[in-house]
Amino acid sequence: MMGLVLALAGLLWGIGAMMKAPYSARWSMIGVLYVAVLGMQLVLPEANPLRQGTGGSLAMWLMIGGAVALVLSYRQGLRWLRKRVPAPDQSPGQPGDAPFSDTELNRYARHIVLREIGGLGQKRLKDARVLVIGAGGLGSPALLYLAAAGVGRIGIVDDDVVDNSNLQRQVIHRDDAIGTPKVFSARDAMVAQNPFVQVRPYQRRLGEEDAVTLIADYDLVLDGTDNFETRYLVNRACVALRKPLISGALSQWEGQLSVFDPASGTPCYQCIFPEAPAAGLAPGCAEAGVIGPLPGVVGTMMAAEAIKVITGAGAALRGDMMIYDALWSETRKIALKRRGDCPVCGEDTRA
Repeated sequence: MMGLVLALAGLLWGIGAMMKAPYSARWSMIGVLYVAVLGMQLVLPEANPLRQGTGGSLAMWLMIGGAVALVLSYRQGLRWLRKRVPAPDQSPGQPGDAPFSDTELNRYARHIVLREIGGLGQKRLKDARVLVIGAGGLGSPALLYLAAAGVGRIGIVDDDVVDNSNLQRQVIHRDDAIGTPKVFSARDAMVAQNPFVQVRPYQRRLGEEDAVTLIADYDLVLDGTDNFETRYLVNRACVALRKPLISGALSQWEGQLSVFDPASGTPCYQCIFPEAPAAGLAPGCAEAGVIGPLPGVVGTMMAAEAIKVITGAGAALRGDMMIYDALWSETRKIALKRRGDCPVCGEDTRA
C-alpha cells in the first residue's frame, strides 16, 4: 500500500541529489508529495484505486506526519538550546578553564582511562605551567613528552643554537634546524606534535636578575642544564618560591634524577651537592662523551616525574635519587637526607 508513496519519495530525493539541490529543497518536494497524498485521502472516494494505492487511510498518514513533526521539533529544539550555550574557546595553544574538545579527549584517552590520572588529572595537566631549563639532551625528550601529555603551558630557557654535534642525542632538533636557536627549534617541534599546548621560548641564559621572576610564573621546574652554576641558581630560586624542582644529570653511560621539594620536607639540590666539583672532576658531555639514548631515558623519566607531581599519581622521587647505568643495564634508588646546615634550605634559612 505505502510502497508507491515511498518509491516516489525516494525518486524525488534521488533527483534532488543528482541535481545537487540543497536538503531543504529535497524535503520540500517530499512535503509536497505528503500534502498530495493527504488530499487524495480526503477528496477521493474510499473505493478509488488511487486512494487505495496510497494507503487507503487518512488516519495512518496523519500519524506518520505527526511522528515526523515530533522528530523535527525535537531536533529544532536541540539546535535552539545549543545556540543559547556559549561556545568554549577550543583554539589550540590556549590553556585554561575551557573543557576538552573532542580532539583532545581522543588524544589523551590513554591518560584518562588510567585510574591514577583520569579526567581530573588530565585537566590538571592542561592547567599546569612547567618551565624547562635547557633544550639539549635532557630537555629534548622531556619537552616532547610534556607537550604530548597535554601540559597547558611550557616554557623553555636556553641561549644556545642547534649544532651538528647535538643531533646524536638532542632528538627534538632536526638537521635543517642547525644554526637556529634551540628554543625556537624545540617550540616548532612541540607545536607540530601537539597544537593544543602553549610554548613560551626564552632565548637567554638564566641569570640572578631574572631567575626568580621567571620561575614565579610556573608551577614546576625541570632542570636539564650541564653546569653547576645554573643548577645552584635554579635551586635557590625554586626553594625561595617553594616550587618543586626536577633535576637530571648525565655522564657517559650513567644518568640520575630526583625531585627536590623542600616545601614538602625533602632535601634541596644543594643539600646533596654542597659544592661544585673541582675543575676537571666532572667533565661535561663534550669532554667525556655520552651514549646517545641515555639522555632520552633520563629525560623521559623527568617528564614522567613531572606528570606524577602535577597529577598526584603514585610516588614521585621526592627524597630519593634514581640512578640508571646504561652500560650494565642497572637501575638503583638511593634515599636522600636534608642537611640542617644547608645554606639554601637549612634550619638557619627557615623563617
